[in-house]
Amino acid sequence: MKKIVVLLVLFLKVIDARSQYLADTSYTVKSTYSKLISSYPFITIARAEKNLNVNQLNDVVYDQRKSRDLHFDAFLNKNKKLNPAVILIHGGGWKSGNKNQMHELAQEIASKGYSCFAIEYRLSPEAKYPEGIYDVKNAIRFIKDNAKRFRVDPDKIAVLGCSSGGQMAALIGTTNGNPAFEDEANKSNSSSKVNAIIDIDGVLAFKHPESKEGEMAAFWLNGTYDENPENWKKASALSHTDKNTPPVLFINSSFERFHAGRDDMIAILNQNKIYNEVKTIENSPHSFWFFQPWFDETVTCTTQFLDTIFK
Repeated sequence: MKKIVVLLVLFLKVIDARSQYLADTSYTVKSTYSKLISSYPFITIARAEKNLNVNQLNDVVYDQRKSRDLHFDAFLNKNKKLNPAVILIHGGGWKSGNKNQMHELAQEIASKGYSCFAIEYRLSPEAKYPEGIYDVKNAIRFIKDNAKRFRVDPDKIAVLGCSSGGQMAALIGTTNGNPAFEDEANKSNSSSKVNAIIDIDGVLAFKHPESKEGEMAAFWLNGTYDENPENWKKASALSHTDKNTPPVLFINSSFERFHAGRDDMIAILNQNKIYNEVKTIENSPHSFWFFQPWFDETVTCTTQFLDTIFK
């Protein structure tokens, strides 16, 4: 009887820990489709074709040290022993969304000769900046630690993010080797360094003439700009762009606010002769990557850039 009571208490503790932060489900593919269909009646939700050369692994645990496990879903091309890797970070204003939203892109990019990883990270209702950055960097370390298992060349790692995930991808790439952005509790011997950045409609500067970030950014950054200007600056990839920044691809919608700071960043990249590309998806809304006819164009831009950098 005592064993049953102990097990019940442990079970309730786990349930309590996981229920402290109810998932914000406001940002989904379906809800986005409902908002856009009246203005873009020709769109359809993108579906990647299943490819026999791609092996899918769901819910791989990459971190067990926190109050709960963190996972990623892997899409591994089986044609080669080692592939360049693409780390995919979902959007949702740092507070919503989930790794499943990156499955279509991951599946399609993997079919072109890559190992792709859709990452779960802690969102702002659960953990404020920079914890989500630590999570993704820890996932990169884990993937490198298990490179052979995941068919990954550890010296060919790209980080790709959409919307707020794009902001995170740019920040992760521009802070390569910066100890302030590393989880001190992580004992991995591998580096979280990435070799390329793909920012899909993610801001590069939170406080900028082009930026219109407000409540959602403030919630993640632990205060408004007036309350916490240091976080707003440190969380901006533009603040860290220098001669050590890896090559960057910017894929943008037709809305300028979602690439705030991009042109300033490109000026620094060009000054340091760092390869970069800009692809604007004409007449597209934000979240265009979820839908046809823009999904295919997004994949093409991405894989052409990756091939240029890695192949």
